[in-house]
Amino acid sequence: MVDDAEPPVTRSIVLNDAQRWRAFWVCVSVAAFTILDISKVNVALPTIEGSLGGGSTELQLVVSGYILSFGLGLVPFGRIGDQRSRRTLMLVGLCGFALASLLCAVAPTIWWLVIARFLQGVAAGIQVPQVMGTIQLLFTGRERGVAFGLFGATVGLATAFGPTLGGALIAIGGAEDGWRWIFWMNVPLALLVALGVLLLLPQVRRPANGRLELDPVGLLLFAVAVVCLMTPFLLTTGSPEDSPARWWLLVPFLLFCAAFIAWERRYAARGLPPLVPLRLFRVVSWRNGNAIQLLYFAGLPTVFLLTAVFLQTGLGLEAVYAGMVTIGFAVLSAFTSWLSGRLVHRFGRALVIVGLMIVLGAIVGLVLVAYFAPDEAAPWLMAAILAVGGLGGGIVISPNQTLTLAEIPPVEGGLAGSVGQLGQRIGNAVGTSIGLSLFYATIYSESGGDGAHADSAVFHDAYGAGLLAAAVCVAGALAVAFMDMGERRRAARAGEGAL
Repeated sequence: MVDDAEPPVTRSIVLNDAQRWRAFWVCVSVAAFTILDISKVNVALPTIEGSLGGGSTELQLVVSGYILSFGLGLVPFGRIGDQRSRRTLMLVGLCGFALASLLCAVAPTIWWLVIARFLQGVAAGIQVPQVMGTIQLLFTGRERGVAFGLFGATVGLATAFGPTLGGALIAIGGAEDGWRWIFWMNVPLALLVALGVLLLLPQVRRPANGRLELDPVGLLLFAVAVVCLMTPFLLTTGSPEDSPARWWLLVPFLLFCAAFIAWERRYAARGLPPLVPLRLFRVVSWRNGNAIQLLYFAGLPTVFLLTAVFLQTGLGLEAVYAGMVTIGFAVLSAFTSWLSGRLVHRFGRALVIVGLMIVLGAIVGLVLVAYFAPDEAAPWLMAAILAVGGLGGGIVISPNQTLTLAEIPPVEGGLAGSVGQLGQRIGNAVGTSIGLSLFYATIYSESGGDGAHADSAVFHDAYGAGLLAAAVCVAGALAVAFMDMGERRRAARAGEGAL
């Protein structure tokens, strides 16, 4: 009995250097454009609430609904991309993203916006897996590390500049409708990137012939398991009105996970390609790298979201100034991401460990600011600390991505990268839910349930409480990184002993 069917055989198309790097930058544009829409919406939550109303649950769904549907699409569309045309799927995703963004921009109610954001996430889940799969095919060896370094630099800039861009658009458009500009700008950008895909991205692989193998039963079991896992966190706001019954969904999550694993083994034993090849989890570098990604993305995006909310609701800063606090992180993380792409083959996992330690130190510094700094000094201190954190952030994501996919066959790059992206999105949804719930729960608790009239000290305490959750997540990623380095060293010694 076998664990998995062999990966589909597809033939790569040889490209020259100019073609490969043009294709790479088109892929980077697709990824950066998609990730940007997570961080730039964070800063708009207070103005969305003022314009459309809605409580903490609805505002949570504006952020997390996008992440949930994004995550649900990653694995199936990663599998489809490995068997069919990644270029075509990128175009479908970009056009869908433009349409969903238009629906967000004209939303007359908060629930219209929530549904449109869900559709936007579906489109993102179609296009992003094709990016990772294409980069896997375009580059090998040390050059792949350089490519992932540049990729990480660009995505890091998109993530950290998102709040600044969102704040600027709100300032231009006004407090009532400025948030709509955040979505309007996606429409021409998505169409422009789609044009780049048409003109500059060649077909990098001849799709496999024959019928599409998608494992529909496995897909259904997988989707239900992910929804059962993420829904309790998406409905966690910190309000006393949160129903404890939501946590019962974790029971069917465990049951559907067991059913999914059993089905995938049976499906593979029949010689058919499963939705998620379980043999991937036997690849230590891939398994540990994805665990690091999940925990890191549960922590860092939570920091950005809580910072944007705290600066606006707690200190009364305008959205544009709240967004500018992350500029130092963006610039320095982009530089160190580019640099680490050239160093990862020399220093390996140790590079990731150093980066995680710097980021963890920065989060602890923000907690100290939250509890001890006066209001007038807090934004400046936070900007300085985040800039230092950016030095570490840049040497976490791209080196970890390179190490995670180093032993994965390029033909499965789309699927393997999609599972990793799913881990990031689950971590993001769970982390932001826990961080926001601690933030709002502290406000409810210390203000006697009247958060609208809470004083500044309450918001400082709430911000510190939310950041502690982020610190725990990054500390967990650091522990996994140390474990992975130890396993690599033991394996190397065992190999030397065998010789």
